Amino acid sequence: MVTDHRKLPRRRGDALNDAIYRATLDELAEVGYAKLTMERVAERAKASKASLYRRWPTKMELVHDAVQHVLRGPMTPPDTGSLRDDLISLLRQSAEMLTGPAGEALRGVLTDALSDARRTAELRARSHGSGLRMVETIVRRAAARGEIDESAITPRRLEVPLALLRHHFLFHGVPVPGDVIGQMVDEILVPLFKS
Repeated sequence: MVTDHRKLPRRRGDALNDAIYRATLDELAEVGYAKLTMERVAERAKASKASLYRRWPTKMELVHDAVQHVLRGPMTPPDTGSLRDDLISLLRQSAEMLTGPAGEALRGVLTDALSDARRTAELRARSHGSGLRMVETIVRRAAARGEIDESAITPRRLEVPLALLRHHFLFHGVPVPGDVIGQMVDEILVPLFKS
C-alpha cells in the first residue's frame, strides 16, 4: 500500500533532506544504484516526487549528495608520525567506507557520469575534495618532519593515493585487502613522494 504523503505532517529543510538521504541510502543498500528510482526514494522517504526533483533533477545528483551527507562526519587525516602509516590508515578508512552504500553509490555514479561529458562536469563540480585535502595534509606533515622534500608535493602526486584505491575498488570490488593497501603504499606511494 502506498502512503499518501499529503496526509502526513509536513517536513521542510533539514528534516526533509535527512529523510530523503536516509531513504536513498536504504534503497541503494537494498536494490543498488542501477535499480534505484526517484519514485521509490520518494515513497520510502514519505515525500513527494516533486520535492525530490526540485532539489535533485537527476538520480546521480541525489545519490552523490546523499553519500556526501553521510561522509561529512568527523573524518580527519591520520597523524601517526609516519608518512607510510598515515597513508595506510587513510586508505584503510577510505576502503571501509567503500564496503557500504557509499561504495555502491560511487560505482553507480561514476558509471552514470563517465558516459556523458556534461554529467562528468557536474560530478566534478559537486565533488568536495575532502579526500584530496586529507592526502595533502598528510604529505605536508611528512615534509615538515623532514621525511620528504616539499618539492615532491605536486597536484598530480596528491591525486595518486585515492585514485589507486578507487581503481582497485572499481575493477576488483570490495573489500580492498589490507595487503593490497600495504603494497600500494610501499611500492608506489612512499617512493613517489620520496623521489
